[in-house]
Amino acid sequence: MEAVAEGLWGLADQHENQGEMGKAIKCLEAICQSQVSFLPIVEVKTRLRVATLLLKHSNNVNHAKAHLERAQLLLKSIPSCFELKCRAFSLLSQCYHLVGAIPSQKQILNKGLELTATSGDGFTGRLWFCNFNSQIANALIIEGDYKGSITALEHGYICATEMCYQELQMFFATSILHVHLMQWSDVSLVEGAVKRCNMLWESFSPEKGQQCLGLLFYNEMLHIFYLLRVCDYKSAAQHVDRVDAAMKSDLERTQHIREIKKEIDSVNLSLSRPDLGYRDRSALSEKLRRLEEQLSSFTGVSSTGKESIEPAYFGNVKRAFGDKLELAPPPIDGEWLPKGAIYALVDLSVVVFSRPKGLFRECGKRIQSGIQTIQEELKKLGIDDVVKEVDLQHSAIWMAGVYLMLLMQFLENKVAVDLTRSEFVEAQMALVEMRNWYLRFPTILQACQSIIEMLRGQYAHAMGCYNEAAFHFVEASKMTESKSMKAMYQIYAAVAYICIDDAESSSNALDLIGPVYSIMDSFVGVREKTSVLFAYGLLLMRQDNLQEARLRLASGLQITHNFIGSLQLVSQYLTALGNLALALRDAGQAREILRSSLTLAKKLYDIPTQIWVLSNLTSLYQQLGEEGNEMENQEYQKRKVEDLQRRIGEACMSPHHFELIDKVKLEAHQLSELDIKRVTAGRSMTVDLDIPESVGLYTRAPMPASNRLMDLDFGRLGRHKN
Repeated sequence: MEAVAEGLWGLADQHENQGEMGKAIKCLEAICQSQVSFLPIVEVKTRLRVATLLLKHSNNVNHAKAHLERAQLLLKSIPSCFELKCRAFSLLSQCYHLVGAIPSQKQILNKGLELTATSGDGFTGRLWFCNFNSQIANALIIEGDYKGSITALEHGYICATEMCYQELQMFFATSILHVHLMQWSDVSLVEGAVKRCNMLWESFSPEKGQQCLGLLFYNEMLHIFYLLRVCDYKSAAQHVDRVDAAMKSDLERTQHIREIKKEIDSVNLSLSRPDLGYRDRSALSEKLRRLEEQLSSFTGVSSTGKESIEPAYFGNVKRAFGDKLELAPPPIDGEWLPKGAIYALVDLSVVVFSRPKGLFRECGKRIQSGIQTIQEELKKLGIDDVVKEVDLQHSAIWMAGVYLMLLMQFLENKVAVDLTRSEFVEAQMALVEMRNWYLRFPTILQACQSIIEMLRGQYAHAMGCYNEAAFHFVEASKMTESKSMKAMYQIYAAVAYICIDDAESSSNALDLIGPVYSIMDSFVGVREKTSVLFAYGLLLMRQDNLQEARLRLASGLQITHNFIGSLQLVSQYLTALGNLALALRDAGQAREILRSSLTLAKKLYDIPTQIWVLSNLTSLYQQLGEEGNEMENQEYQKRKVEDLQRRIGEACMSPHHFELIDKVKLEAHQLSELDIKRVTAGRSMTVDLDIPESVGLYTRAPMPASNRLMDLDFGRLGRHKN
């Protein structure tokens, strides 16, 4: 019977190499379903093979799980077979993870650890020990047990250190950093994790660093998230440049591999001709050999080589060789995210750093590229224009969550760019798209509810609808549990109230600013501090407390310039300070500051801020009696106001306008308790990108715009002081 099994295995190999997975599985299942008994070891190997094919090429997780559970029962009667037992435990753990059975996953992984403790001596045993600890850490993250997850990862790190295995050490070190970034309970622990990653990565030779591409992306992206959180944008920019260069290099390499494979296929087709002469056949065979060598040098395997028997499959989508960025060697053989998601994340990081600098053309290219990549991946998961959350297969839920969250962050940045450039119709369309995705996937995108509500506030503010803007900002602050985001939303609401310009609204603004101002030094980084100083400075100006306002605004501007470098926020600070200088009769300083602000506002295509600056310059020229400059400035200001009115009018004509500004908070249809559990069970450490502040670091700061849009004319405020 062993000969029969060998024959069926060989036939399954042929079908697999030809891409006929259904036939390959039928060959293997013929052994499992045979009336004649095979040796238990033969059946175990066959069932493991079937499960691997099912996980790799189908969504039939339950079928794979059934094969693995049967294999595990058979293995109990076999005293040896350490590696087969470990493989069965590991694959079964993946199945439990994909169906959301986390308690069962933990139980099977603990059995694996017990096996390595009793029978896992030697190098192979330690590798499996690392494998099981890695998977346990992920399971514990799903349950919110960050401490337990870090403990499991530390066990793996210690084992990898004892093995002197650099790649494994780096894998566990970066995973530990990832968990610390998700929890962020102690800054010193996060800094320690960052330093350990730096020390380990620096010990890699340049060649090894390039070979470990998955680790390179993982380490660099985690550093970007960390540096964004602490507002060290200069250092973060270096890491963004590295991942961008690595992505471009890998794209070129992938394209070269495709070209080689295409040429190999062409040569094989020629070799299949029966009338081919000996000389031609020899020449083509030699060419094929050279092409195989080239391919092997790029990929590490030949054109017929196989991948590991036990890869980690995300979303059960079949992917071509090279689409996987491995973090660790077999049997761990895992990845953080599929290559498409990594590429999208790199594009998103470039957008984050380009937007505050006003590099909107680059932002547009990257947003378009990222959205296109994500849409292609969503199609592979079966997500089209009509699929809803409840329609998803459980095994696809959490991978869908990764791509949907990335998509929402691209759209968020698009809204921010479009609002900054006063492209209100474009911003409206992107915001409506965000809303529609949320309504279809309310549990997966639950964290986006407050962001969409906040963006509705930004849109309303840009339209001059300050009551509506304040409403949406306040509602957004109620929807988030993030201390940072809650503070930012309260600041946005405060600025909207300041723009309303009445006693009650000023009181509301103070009620919102006061609590944030009192704890502004308790936040990680300075983002909240610079924003609250700006809002408080505006409020003090409204209260005619100009000297105090000047101190707050000057302090905020210095922090913004030194740490953040957002041209838009700098421009707004300069405009406010220019207005203060004008009110304090410091005409020379007012002229210098306002001209600088106007230059920045023009670079950003920020029409409302340009109008605000021009209004102040008109007041300056009136104060100085420069009639020529005053008339020229007023004419330019008039053209800008007309342009802005036209843009606002176009946006107001859309049926979506009133839906977006209406003082009704965004709410989705609530799923049943069973559906919610089914969706949320799919969340894991690898899904949680933990991108600080949704990567939209500078959602368009609400600001006093023009006196056409509102009754907040800082030139008038200054004249009233006089």
